[in-house]
Amino acid sequence: MRKNESKPVLETARLFLREMTEADLDDLKEILQDEKVMTAYEGAFSEKEVRDWLVRQQKRYRESSHKLGLWAVVDKQTGEMLGQCGVTEQNWNGETVLEIGYLFKRKHWKHGYAIEAAKACKAYVFDVLNQNAVYSIIRDTNRNSQNVAKRNGMDIVDHWTKHYRGVDMPHDLWRVEK
Repeated sequence: MRKNESKPVLETARLFLREMTEADLDDLKEILQDEKVMTAYEGAFSEKEVRDWLVRQQKRYRESSHKLGLWAVVDKQTGEMLGQCGVTEQNWNGETVLEIGYLFKRKHWKHGYAIEAAKACKAYVFDVLNQNAVYSIIRDTNRNSQNVAKRNGMDIVDHWTKHYRGVDMPHDLWRVEK
């Protein structure tokens, strides 16, 4: 681990997931300011939006009894932050659901990191949080994220259109049960 990294929340064969810190800001920029990575969000984030994203995750860690939020996904061998994955409380059409979310640096796509981290999050929801179901909310055009959800045992159970950044965005609600 780097000097000011927090201790892991979860661990897999190749990865550990930990709370993000200020030291992760440059890695977050590499993710959130990449147009291709952020296609489902209608484009890359500004400097302020990236900082707000980090602040929002850190607030989630503090306010949740289980320190929920998107966590930094770190390669155990290199110490590099590859992306972010975690469990957050999200609004789905007026209901609160526990969601597994993930965003990775483009150079780390197609290496199995997202599914490895997402499966660890699913186990965390079932085994630590003792919940019977977990969800992923995915834009209907986001094939990469849909493939991760499928490989995580999820199926589409609902559809809803979110309004974000001035655009109507159809989303699917994916669910897997214990």
